[in-house]
Amino acid sequence: MQQLVSLRLRRLLFSAVVAFGATAGQAQVRIITPQSESPAVTTTALDDVLRRGQQFEVERRWGDALTLYEDALRHRPGDPALGPRHELAKIHYDLGRRYTDSSFRRSLSTLAQRDAAALYNELLLKVQSHYVVEPNWQELVRRGSASLSVAVGEEPFSQTNRLKLTAEQIETFRGMLGQYLQTRPIRDRQQANDAVMYSVRLAEQQLRLSSTAALLEYVSGATAALDEYSAYLTGNQLNDVYSQIEGNFVGLGIELKAAEKGLLVVKVITGSPAERGGMRAGDVITDVNNQKVAQFSTDQAADLLQGAEGSFVDISLSSAGAARSLRLRREQVDVPSVDEAKMIDPDYGVAYLKLTCFQKTTSRDLDAALWKLHRDGMKSLVIDVRGNPGGLLTSSVEVADKFVEEGTIVSTRGRSSLENYTYSAHKAGTWRVPLVVLIDGDSASASEIFAGAIRDHRRGTVVGERSYGKGSVQGIFPLSLAGAGVRLTTAKFYSPNGQPISNFGVRPDVEAHQVAKPLADGTILPTADDPVVAAGVDVARQKVAHR
Repeated sequence: MQQLVSLRLRRLLFSAVVAFGATAGQAQVRIITPQSESPAVTTTALDDVLRRGQQFEVERRWGDALTLYEDALRHRPGDPALGPRHELAKIHYDLGRRYTDSSFRRSLSTLAQRDAAALYNELLLKVQSHYVVEPNWQELVRRGSASLSVAVGEEPFSQTNRLKLTAEQIETFRGMLGQYLQTRPIRDRQQANDAVMYSVRLAEQQLRLSSTAALLEYVSGATAALDEYSAYLTGNQLNDVYSQIEGNFVGLGIELKAAEKGLLVVKVITGSPAERGGMRAGDVITDVNNQKVAQFSTDQAADLLQGAEGSFVDISLSSAGAARSLRLRREQVDVPSVDEAKMIDPDYGVAYLKLTCFQKTTSRDLDAALWKLHRDGMKSLVIDVRGNPGGLLTSSVEVADKFVEEGTIVSTRGRSSLENYTYSAHKAGTWRVPLVVLIDGDSASASEIFAGAIRDHRRGTVVGERSYGKGSVQGIFPLSLAGAGVRLTTAKFYSPNGQPISNFGVRPDVEAHQVAKPLADGTILPTADDPVVAAGVDVARQKVAHR
């Protein structure tokens, strides 16, 4: 199963924050960090990032620290000051997510040492067979050791694994583990497995830590060492992936971002419990079940919205200085991959639709929208993929194929020859309507495949800002134990002209930028008057006029 995952949103997909899907018991909330708020590249700005990051770390707001460092690394890749801070924040963040995950805690109590060792070995086999480049085995073990070293000093880890360790015991273990790894060359999978088993025995002897708990840290650390998109998936997280692909989940149906006094509601899904309950974009959630949101980190605040299907959550909101309360029932919510399909300028026949994601139903949903717009008099079409973090590779190809008559849509290249493939357009069923595509800095992966195909074939005009620049394909591989899985980068993808997307993105033909306005608490919210849409409509009108 091939999936395209956006970096910033990928990390949030598998917390309480889900862009497209969640299993029962999770709230549907997607927290976004607009690109416009990313730090600058100057030395002064870097110092400010490190200062803010350190404050987040002191406050143990690891999710916020991780987002901050990720954004900064986009502008300063490989920065020696940011790299270690980013790794530490990610280790802490991932550890916190695992130990609040019921499926992970269940595997801790049910997996025998032999099974945990088999799980680690199976994961290494998957990496060896499918990862896009030859893995650095030394780095995989080092990252797993770093994860274990951090974990033994954390309270949730100690409580769950019934450890009562002194600071001296922890430091002694860390020193012995570090010394061993410095003298141990690890050049292949077998040496990696041998080194980890030694480290696990060391943790048993020095800390009386169960081998299963230690091995699961190495499992998680190994995938995190590969790249920012590869990850170990707990049983719950693997189910989340399948829900994401299907486009349904249990929750409230809201999209959020961090705000000074709570969580800002950016979008409410049509027909969701939140919409029926009266929640609106621009509302700020201040309390959840009588707990002040401001006292929690962003991720912890989002976690408060979790719950089983059919359960209720009490929410206090602030909007334009007025407070109100809602009681919402968590329900099954279908996420529309096509939204707001409408005639935006009937006089010129300009139609508009927004693709929110690329999931299993996208091609079918798009066909229905296109025929509706055709009946309404569509002469030109604006397709908005701003903020679309991606989804399925096959879905993006199917969408591009609806508008490109012939030639390459995208090509993939990997270490295995099985990953080298060219996806081509088919002339039958092609829509020849003049096309405009809107993109921004959060248009990623599958969105970039679509926009890149339209641009390279000169099939339409791309309007907006340079896209995210995420150009790799991930495969989802179930593991035989613990109901878990692993997401691995298996290939890179290239536009029809052979241009890599990674770190470059898709550049627009016409630049246009979203205007935002501050709310009372200083939070930035996009204005209703959208200059990017306006620019796209102007281009569409010109296309109609010149036909």
